[in-house]
Amino acid sequence: MTDTAWIATTLTASRPRAVAALLRYFRELDTAEEAFQEASLRALQHWPESGPPRDPLAWLIFVGRNAALDEVRRRSRHEALPEDDALISSLCDLEDTEARLVEQLDQAHYRDDVLRLLFVCCHPELPLTQQIALALRIVSGLSVQEIARAFLVGESAMEQRITRAKKRVASAGIPFDTPGRRERDERLAAVCTTVYLLFNEGYSASGGTEHVRIALCEEAIRLARLLLALFPDEPESMGLAALLLLQHARADTRLDAGGLVVLLEDQDRARWNHALIDEGLALVEGALRQHRPGPYQLQAAIAGTHAQAARAEDTDWAEIDRLYAALETLQPSPVVTLNRAVAVHKLRGPQAALSLTEPLAGALADYFHFHGLQGALQMQLGRGEEARAAFARALGLARTAAEAAHIRTMLDGLGAPGG
Repeated sequence: MTDTAWIATTLTASRPRAVAALLRYFRELDTAEEAFQEASLRALQHWPESGPPRDPLAWLIFVGRNAALDEVRRRSRHEALPEDDALISSLCDLEDTEARLVEQLDQAHYRDDVLRLLFVCCHPELPLTQQIALALRIVSGLSVQEIARAFLVGESAMEQRITRAKKRVASAGIPFDTPGRRERDERLAAVCTTVYLLFNEGYSASGGTEHVRIALCEEAIRLARLLLALFPDEPESMGLAALLLLQHARADTRLDAGGLVVLLEDQDRARWNHALIDEGLALVEGALRQHRPGPYQLQAAIAGTHAQAARAEDTDWAEIDRLYAALETLQPSPVVTLNRAVAVHKLRGPQAALSLTEPLAGALADYFHFHGLQGALQMQLGRGEEARAAFARALGLARTAAEAAHIRTMLDGLGAPGG
């Protein structure tokens, strides 16, 4: 990690709870988000010289809160601060203020701030796609480009979607209080989807220099566990938590020492986190026993099947194919079909897999993994030119240096054109 990389990591990890706490104070999404951005800028200015504060989260909330209050005061031309802010504003010693704020953050009403903010963003006043997009932007701080990639839509369209969602929240007078049990039940699906997409962005970043963003993965797992505590008998909550744990268990083996992608079949399974695997498998088993299958349970069962294979060659590909077929029926998606094609390839060969993926060309024209798989299948069939064209397209769509390096390795394996 470079001298300043730790700051970016800290800001990413702190963002959800900081924005949620700032929303508690100001009850306005834009103000909370802008306050955190201002605090982040000041952190970038001061932390490289002074080092990290004792509690970065408390520091960011304190600085963001004061910056926002200054802005509110400038706008209103009032000098007096609200009564509950008078004490904090009068403290000269930031460390003392930080210690007080840490004590507040330890109180129970702060622990669910992020989850409360997620349920606010997932209010039924908003269309489902706007709920999820807004939550990813406000709660998780993903860029518009990252969210657009997650939805497979254009960046400008996603920008408009998020802007409309913010305006709707402001005009509808949506309360920023913790919703009751019935309201939570109604919004659970959207919240689960948001947590899942947040994890995916950490698991395989859609941009930047990092291929894996551990802080986002860990925050998603934390939120999934909070959801599980709220909905202990809901099988999809169990399935979501299980899926994230089983996927994250492989985190340390997904890149080699040089930062290159290591395919699942080549990973050192002895280095997988078996405590996370055991926890995930127990949750899968508990969820499936309820006989109310859902998308997260099926995906978790697929991940669990991989996790239970001591060697890559021991993988039960027939079971994985069966689970993907069930997932296709329950939640049809070109990405699900693409993933199923990997199992079909293992069972029936590259041509059978190509027959499954070729109809997806239109829907997944801008999807990196589609072209990467097409290239690998064509390569196995000895079709060098077709493989080279698919890999070239994948290279153009690579989102991280690790993805690009993996595709270049595949191209190198093909040799020179016409060779």
